[in-house]
Amino acid sequence: MPSARLLVLFGSQTGTAQDVSERLGREARRRQLSCRVQALDSYPVVNLINEPLVIFVCATTGQGDPPDNMKSFWRFIFRRSLPSTALCQMDFAVLGLGDSSYTKFNFIAKKLHRRLLQLGGSALLPVCLGDDQHELGPDAAIDPWLQDLWEKVLGPHPVPLNLDLGPPGVPWPSKFTLQFLKDTPSLDPEELCVARTDPQGPPSELQPFLAPMVSNQRVTGPSHFQDVRLIEFDVSDSGISFAAGDVVLIQPENMASHVQQFCQALGLDPEQHFTLQPREPGVACPARLPQPCSMRRLVSQYLDIASVPRRSFFELLACLSPHELEREKLREFSSAQGQEELCEYCTRPRRTVLEVLCDFPHTAAAVPPDYLLDLVPLIRPRAFSIASSLRAHPSRLQILVAVVQYRTRLREPRRGLCSSWLASLDPAQGPVRVPLWVRSGGLTFPKMPDVPVIMVGPGTGVAPFRAAIQERVAQGETGNVLFFGCRRRDQDFYWEAEWKQLQARGCLTLVTAFSREQEQKMYVQHRLRALGPLVWELLDGRGAHFYLAGNAKYMPANVCDTLLSIFREEGGLSGPDAAAYLAQLQRTLRFQTETWA
Repeated sequence: MPSARLLVLFGSQTGTAQDVSERLGREARRRQLSCRVQALDSYPVVNLINEPLVIFVCATTGQGDPPDNMKSFWRFIFRRSLPSTALCQMDFAVLGLGDSSYTKFNFIAKKLHRRLLQLGGSALLPVCLGDDQHELGPDAAIDPWLQDLWEKVLGPHPVPLNLDLGPPGVPWPSKFTLQFLKDTPSLDPEELCVARTDPQGPPSELQPFLAPMVSNQRVTGPSHFQDVRLIEFDVSDSGISFAAGDVVLIQPENMASHVQQFCQALGLDPEQHFTLQPREPGVACPARLPQPCSMRRLVSQYLDIASVPRRSFFELLACLSPHELEREKLREFSSAQGQEELCEYCTRPRRTVLEVLCDFPHTAAAVPPDYLLDLVPLIRPRAFSIASSLRAHPSRLQILVAVVQYRTRLREPRRGLCSSWLASLDPAQGPVRVPLWVRSGGLTFPKMPDVPVIMVGPGTGVAPFRAAIQERVAQGETGNVLFFGCRRRDQDFYWEAEWKQLQARGCLTLVTAFSREQEQKMYVQHRLRALGPLVWELLDGRGAHFYLAGNAKYMPANVCDTLLSIFREEGGLSGPDAAAYLAQLQRTLRFQTETWA
């Protein structure tokens, strides 16, 4: 009988690392191992010196950044004062989740692995590099790595798997129990809790500000392929303050028709109220969930029924299914051998939790309400760059939102949950309030006067630079150079009139690239290269800061290549020296990026 005490710590931005960590916990318990699963920033990091066996599961976000819920841990673990023997009693393994289309693929996992070795830890295995780009997703790397991990942990005498956690058809115990109330509460707690219009202290995820939406305006032409919105909120008396480069987080809701469909498929009464109780001591209820809560509120504001389900969803659903044919198919989807078929059925066409449940009607109808929070992940807030400055728009907060909609082989178009929800809200039809809060973003602008800034922001990537330009102009700074790219000047040239007015006042140098207005496509990197002498003079002669924001796929790499060629041709640097020059700009925060997938 193994005596190992296993700790699984995760850093997760979108929920994948948390999902993998919980899978690790289940597999450990099946092997009769004691196991705890925690987010890195909720774990007292000083206790690591007493942990014999730790598995770290961490995603890489943006351009090689740690997820939000491991940033405090990240700062601590890289303290120079930590002795090289600090973790000499700890065996560890690192499982990384990343996307190989990004330059810094699994950067956080690789760097953490090296750091744990420096602090005296013993690695059980090489770092696992899960890749979103693989046809089968991260599981293609995770499955064989986990097999090796259990062999290492259990040694030459593995215990038989404790597969039967109860009678046949009964899965592992749910995290929570739902206790239904016979009567509807007379004082509705949902009106009192969570999001408030007058929060105590700055708004946060646990207590967002219900911001009145002032306007919701489409800013792309009627024939343009994409609906892009400029949305303005009133943040008077909210305690919210922000600077250029900060981001606003918005908590979206599911569509009412989807909520109704979900409740019908599972046989739930939307008006039924319940209280939630954890099964085990030490497990907290979701912090934002009111107690008591209605089923409608749970499904509309908490359960992410529009997300693409992960493998663990099919694993649990198979355990809950009373229908032989459906159970067999679900087991196939949750097995290592069935991952290609699962990818074809679910991942590639972006089939949602709701759609899968409708495809397995006998199983859906039999899901016990206790398992809802095990089965369906919670809706995560979405981050948007703030596109305005309080100096130019007091008591207002503006965002630029591209409404996500695309087609797969499924009949219904795929829609982004938050952007579609925001686009559907119309303050002209009556008061609209949106739960939001602000946090510092990845871009910080120079505090010193007379430092020029070069900003490259194609498409909606221009949003944080509008905030920066408004702020800098209000402070009397005129050294603002903006490279903006879009398809056509008459369709998606955001804030054209504002830029031209600032240019006329001598506050802005505007350089545009309209990719579809000539036979050969013109992008921001081409305009950057054409103005190489100006870029080099600003960077090398005047100490300018360089900023880049937008889609992460190809543009950042293309812009970096262009900068390297400018350094070589205008600065006379060799290839290695040009790369070192760019690295120095990054190290001193004179080159900063904010990109998204």
